[in-house]
Amino acid sequence: MAELPHVEKIAHKGYTELIKGTEKDAKDLEARFDLMAIPGGAFLMGSAGNEPGRSEDEGPQHPVKIRPFWMAKCEVTWDEFDIYRKEKAVDSPEDNETRLRENADAVTGPTPPYVDETYGHGREKHPALCMTHHCAMEYCRWLSQKTGKVYRLPTEAEWEWAARAGTTTRYFFGNDPAKLGDYAWYAKNSEDLTHEVGTKKPNPWGLHDMYGNVTEWCLDQYYKDYYANFPKNKLTPCPVLLPSADRFPHVVRGGSWADDAKRCRSAARRGSDKRWIRHDPQRPQSVWWLTKSDFVGFRVVRAVEEQENLKGLRSKVTRASK
Repeated sequence: MAELPHVEKIAHKGYTELIKGTEKDAKDLEARFDLMAIPGGAFLMGSAGNEPGRSEDEGPQHPVKIRPFWMAKCEVTWDEFDIYRKEKAVDSPEDNETRLRENADAVTGPTPPYVDETYGHGREKHPALCMTHHCAMEYCRWLSQKTGKVYRLPTEAEWEWAARAGTTTRYFFGNDPAKLGDYAWYAKNSEDLTHEVGTKKPNPWGLHDMYGNVTEWCLDQYYKDYYANFPKNKLTPCPVLLPSADRFPHVVRGGSWADDAKRCRSAARRGSDKRWIRHDPQRPQSVWWLTKSDFVGFRVVRAVEEQENLKGLRSKVTRASK
């Protein structure tokens, strides 16, 4: 096996996506976001046993092959998400069920949040937050229909590959957490708030806020010992633990404004759980909003050539999901 990481020659180019509102009061809204061309290649996923700050779920390290893709330069902002929310939001869960009865392929939309969805964080140019994994996946389906390009959440392997950007150190800028403040809004410098996206230095592949600001949903279910399933001496192509109908747990990556430096490492992983909705007094609890979990957001990716097991993928979560 060749020495890792191996970064392939890039053959696609980045671009800017335009989203324009078309329905109801969204018709006058528009937002743009940039997508960076991420090369394919191979790397050792996870962290070495002696990496400072390491958790047991980051190992054992295993070689992974990644296909080329595009990744949003920044996290999804309210400017983008609000167009979806205003086009597809409903007054009650029953409205979504009606929408699906009329068209099984219909994109569903969020019900009204229990409280102000920003929780006092900024709105314009700030990362959208408190969305459930289901909500993030439905946003991606809406964005795909809107643009005619297939967008989705990154797999956990794609996220780590993009965050590392060809590096093998704790952070893409090296091993010294003292430099993290140049690249991330995290517990030490955030003043307990999110900040406008793209205001810190990017990683070598032009991606901003891969560490900090909001921790980011990945497509995968979370399983603590997942890495033990992979061979250590041969490449695993495009791994992903496909989401089920269960609401929890799913993987988030990158750390947030509330996290310390060790949670912002490239290999650090975390699983969501029911505590993230414990403050929601509604019964059943919303499948759209993570009440008071104002540290969670997401960014989107688009494959150059989609892997078979992700074609046509959509959220299986329903009101009955646990």
